[in-house]
Amino acid sequence: MEKSRVGHTGLYAAPIGLGTMTWGRDTDEHEAKEQLTLLLNNGGNVVDTSPTYGDGKAEELLGTLLDTDFNREDLILVTKGGVSTSSTGQHLIDTSRSTLLSNLDASLERLGTAYIDVWLVHRFDPRTRWRETLSALLMALRSGRARYVGVSNYPGWALARLATALEAEGYELAVAENEYSLLERGCEREVIPAAIACGAGFFASSPAGRGVLTGKYRSTIPPDSRAASTHLGSFVQPYLDKCFHGIVESVCAASDGLERQPVEVALAWVASQHHVSCALSGARSAQQFRTILEGDSLTLPHQIASALTDVSAPIIGYPEDTAFV
Repeated sequence: MEKSRVGHTGLYAAPIGLGTMTWGRDTDEHEAKEQLTLLLNNGGNVVDTSPTYGDGKAEELLGTLLDTDFNREDLILVTKGGVSTSSTGQHLIDTSRSTLLSNLDASLERLGTAYIDVWLVHRFDPRTRWRETLSALLMALRSGRARYVGVSNYPGWALARLATALEAEGYELAVAENEYSLLERGCEREVIPAAIACGAGFFASSPAGRGVLTGKYRSTIPPDSRAASTHLGSFVQPYLDKCFHGIVESVCAASDGLERQPVEVALAWVASQHHVSCALSGARSAQQFRTILEGDSLTLPHQIASALTDVSAPIIGYPEDTAFV
C-alpha cells in the first residue's frame, strides 16, 4: 500500500487501516495478532482503537501485542477519549478536561506506550464548553502524550471551531474521523469540506457499512454475524432497512462483474475518494481482514465507480452545495 500525507501534517498513512472494535471480545489474541501481521505485511500502518471497544479490552490486547510481537514505531496508533462510564456501565459523552485527560492516561497504560500518535475526541459534547475541551487537547500535545489530535463524529462547525483555536496556539487539528461508506455519505455535506478547509486528514470509519456491504445480510441474518450478536446487533440494524437495499444490490452486482468480493468493491470506492486519508476497517477474523486488504489492489472502472456514486448520492441542498466545489 502506498502511503499518503494526512492533511497538512507530517504523518503518512496507508489507504486501509485496521479497526479493533471486536478485539478482546469477538476477536481473540491469536486472530488479532494475525490481523496486525497482515496489516504490516501489506504495507499498512494505521491501527484505530478506543477505550470503549470491549470496555478497554481492545486497547489491552493491542498493548500486549505491541509488547511481545510488534515494533511500536511501525504503527500509527489512533485512540480516543471523551466517554466516561456510569455506575450502571453506560457510556456517557463527556469531553470535560478531567474525563479527557483521565481517558488519555488510562489508554496509555493499557496500550503500554508513552504516547499516542493521533488522539481523538470521540464524540461532540454539547454540554461542555469548547474551550475546556481545547485545554485538554493542548495539555496532551504539550506534555508529549499525544503527537497529534483530532475529532471523531463531530459536526463540521464544531470541527472548524476547534481547528481554528488550535491553530491560534500553534498546533493543527490533524484528523477528522467519521463514518463514511456507500451507505453513509452525510459527511460530504459539511464535515469533509470543513476538514479540507482546516487542513485535516479524513479517516473513514465503517467503510463497509458496518458489514452490510459484504452482502451477507441480503436474505437473512447469519447466526455468527455482528447483527446477530447481543452487543453489536443494534450497531448493524439501521443499515438493514430496505431503503439501503438498492445500494447493497448495486455493490454486489459490481462485485459479480469484476469477480471480486462485495467488501472489496465497497472499500475500493471509499479509498478512491480524494478526501479520504485512510479507510478504517475492522474484521472478526484474520481471513475476513485478508479479503478487506485485497480491496487495495482493486481500481474500480470509471463507469462502475460513477454508478455507485450516483446510486448512493446524499441529498445536498442549500447552502451546503456551495461548499463542495
